[in-house]
Amino acid sequence: MAVTTGNRQRTRQRTRQRSRGAKRGSNVVSIVINGVLLYLLDAHPGWQSMSFLTPATAQVIGLVNLTLWSGIVANAVYFIAEPRWLRAIGDVVTLSIALVTTVRIWEVFPFAFHGSIAFVSEVLRVFLMIGIVGTSIGILYSLGVLIAGAAGAGRG
Repeated sequence: MAVTTGNRQRTRQRTRQRSRGAKRGSNVVSIVINGVLLYLLDAHPGWQSMSFLTPATAQVIGLVNLTLWSGIVANAVYFIAEPRWLRAIGDVVTLSIALVTTVRIWEVFPFAFHGSIAFVSEVLRVFLMIGIVGTSIGILYSLGVLIAGAAGAGRG
């Protein structure tokens, strides 16, 4: 019996270590992707060279950059330490910024597709709406995690 319990504990520990390693790896991947997107949008010639973006993009590019930078900062913090409460706070902040950005992109809609790909505009609107709903749910979930954690800490 003691051998089995010891094996289970070692297995759980290895699983936690792999899980932490996988999380750290995903943090690095997120940082790299956000960094590449920032470079593509802001480096010369930047977003202006993308034929499907209209001059109205200037009205949202600052928010898009803020969203990408908040993701970089949050993932850098999560790479170092990721207690549940910190992750919940970070998610509320980054998702709130993303929500504001997505709503603003919906309002401005700085995209222009013509001819045989004109339907892409409608597809993008659907994806933006899904993003707005999903981000809102994510914010509520993260707030719930934060409140549950605070309530649990208050009991102890």
